[in-house]
Amino acid sequence: MGPVEYLISPPVLYLLIVWGIATVIFIVLMIWRSLLSSHEDDQIFLNPAEEGMARDQRELVSKIDSLSRPLMTSGIVSGVLLLVMVVVVVYQGLKGF
Repeated sequence: MGPVEYLISPPVLYLLIVWGIATVIFIVLMIWRSLLSSHEDDQIFLNPAEEGMARDQRELVSKIDSLSRPLMTSGIVSGVLLLVMVVVVVYQGLKGF
């Protein structure tokens, strides 16, 4: 096998597909959180008539906070899969010599 064939071996191909899916999920979550954050206001509503706006802001902050765990998890999974892919490629390259 040549060096290029090691890069596209079945284990690396499967890892690449799973890593791609995890990375796309991570990027989509980052974009979603960014969009939600852009609608967040840094205001304090003291007037009782603005309670509806305050409630909307609390709901928005709650949505942003609920994305923290999936965002961190998908980022870690993506990073670990990338590291595993590099280790597999290096191992296969060394094994070929």
